[in-house]
Amino acid sequence: MGFDTKKSKNVTKNIAASKDPSIARGVKVISDHVRSLPLKPGVYRMIAVDGEVLYVGKAKALKKRVISYTQIEKLPQRLQKMVSLTTQMEFITTHTEAEALLLEANLIKRLKPRYNILLRDDKSFPYILIDREHDYPQILKHRGAQNKKGLYFGPFPSAGDVNRTLSILQRIFLLRNCSDNVFANRSRPCLQYHIKRCTAPCVGYVDKEEYSQQVRGAQDFMEGKSDAVRESLAKKMQEASERQEYERAALLRDRISALASVQARYDVNSDIGDADVLALDYHKGVSCIQVFFYRSGRNLGNKAYFPRHSSDDEPSAVLAAFIAQFYQSKSVPRQIVVNMPMEEEKLLQQALSDKEGYAVRVLIPKRGKYKQAVDFALANTRQALERHLTYSTTRTALRKGVADLFGLEEIPSRIEVYDNSHISGDKMVGAMIVEGEDGFVKNAYRTFNIKNSLASDDYGMMREVLSRRFKRALKEDHGPGSPSWPDLLLIDGGKGQLNSCREVLEELGIFNSLTVVGIAKGPDRDAGREKFFMHGREMFQLPVNDPVLHYLQRLRDEAHRFAIGTHRARRRGAVSQSSLDQIEGIGAKRKKALLLHFGSTKAIEGAGVEDLAKIEGLSRAMAQKIYDFYHDE
Repeated sequence: MGFDTKKSKNVTKNIAASKDPSIARGVKVISDHVRSLPLKPGVYRMIAVDGEVLYVGKAKALKKRVISYTQIEKLPQRLQKMVSLTTQMEFITTHTEAEALLLEANLIKRLKPRYNILLRDDKSFPYILIDREHDYPQILKHRGAQNKKGLYFGPFPSAGDVNRTLSILQRIFLLRNCSDNVFANRSRPCLQYHIKRCTAPCVGYVDKEEYSQQVRGAQDFMEGKSDAVRESLAKKMQEASERQEYERAALLRDRISALASVQARYDVNSDIGDADVLALDYHKGVSCIQVFFYRSGRNLGNKAYFPRHSSDDEPSAVLAAFIAQFYQSKSVPRQIVVNMPMEEEKLLQQALSDKEGYAVRVLIPKRGKYKQAVDFALANTRQALERHLTYSTTRTALRKGVADLFGLEEIPSRIEVYDNSHISGDKMVGAMIVEGEDGFVKNAYRTFNIKNSLASDDYGMMREVLSRRFKRALKEDHGPGSPSWPDLLLIDGGKGQLNSCREVLEELGIFNSLTVVGIAKGPDRDAGREKFFMHGREMFQLPVNDPVLHYLQRLRDEAHRFAIGTHRARRRGAVSQSSLDQIEGIGAKRKKALLLHFGSTKAIEGAGVEDLAKIEGLSRAMAQKIYDFYHDE
């Protein structure tokens, strides 16, 4: 009780010292919670009046950590602002501090609080899978849960890295990449066989034992045993030559040559084993972290990240927060090599070990093989950060040019661009893309399948798209002032589309809260002759070589690309559907069985109940249901 009384006096003093009533209110909210908090590890959330989570933190002792936010004079201005916005708090106690660290990383990734250090790009990484569920295993790219039986190699930083490695494996080991369905229905070799990328197991050109040796060779190669693979191929080539099987010997020679060229290009450091090497560089309030993936001593590639954080966050704290979030949903290697000491390094190591169930070491090397690897990563990090800062400076200047051009009071932090796509009113799709301060925000892109049959022209489509987008925003309290509210709307179209937008926005009472600009293509749809339309302003154009015009063209073209892609996907989906999809109880297996038996939907329509009932897995009642569907007058 003595602890609470002493802290209570300090809280009262801090409230009195604050001249800002909102800060005083926030301090009171926090101090009210402090009285009931335990001296146990856990996670806390600071929440604004609209329910937005402002900050997620973890603590070894919740009471001691949370009460520090009431000592306003010791907090930087950024955190004072956070306290002023806090209207409620939530808490979760945990058994250990390591458990609290993992829970904090999970919540930060899911809630994306604005005052936390945040890893913004956190997609899952692709792997290479040699599928073991078939007598002749298939090699393919895999992303997601590793539920299939087989051998997984990775992770790879990008799909491009996987595709390049797959191409190498096919050139050297001639493994099939076709689906099981294609494999089962081949009657003659495909192109892959003729260009020497496959041994055609689908038509029996290679037996199971020999194909298994090909698979084993690919596995050895991915495990860093390239020398053993080369020796094995050389031995087989010599044996084929002695048996005067010169075509086979020539094929093996070509595979050895391909392996040699790959070994020459690959950066191999077999002493490192399985490890992730991370290096952070920091300049002008911006951090870059490069992650290099080493598996079986082979460098599988690297990826650069630019986490969001405040300019007063220490680089060591940024790196620690990044690692906690980065590995929250990814497998952790047994060694993580970094270029600097970090806050709570031992705690982070313990948390990752608990997560994986084996010991994970965090290394800060001073010399030797790991130091060479981390120095190499740091050199790449510095180059990436320099490019990023140059690009950011250019983009900031362009966005300032946009603000000046359209009369915005501030540089826009969120620009939304809208476009439509359809063919003669069929499969109409509206699309919205978003450009933020750091480039395109892909996870904020949205598509709108046009529902209103009366919206058969561009004007009607635009009305429906904007109506649905902003009605939902207002319903979810994401109105003016929220992070997801746009500073600028760009509409692909001229004066007609602009008037349609104005009607919708005025009906919702938000027209004066938005700046809306129509971009119409020039005569003959020539790039560089675009016309700009704004309410209360005459149509205007920009010089053909104006950098701001080129920037706006890129935004417009991205929206067009996204709309066209979505429309094509919708049309492909429609083509793949049939009338069978409209019959309740007909799933993929029954549909396949019907089509394999009758050959076409038209033949199914003409079949009688008795004919339909002969299909394996189809009851008489279901056969009657299908018949009635096609013959119901």
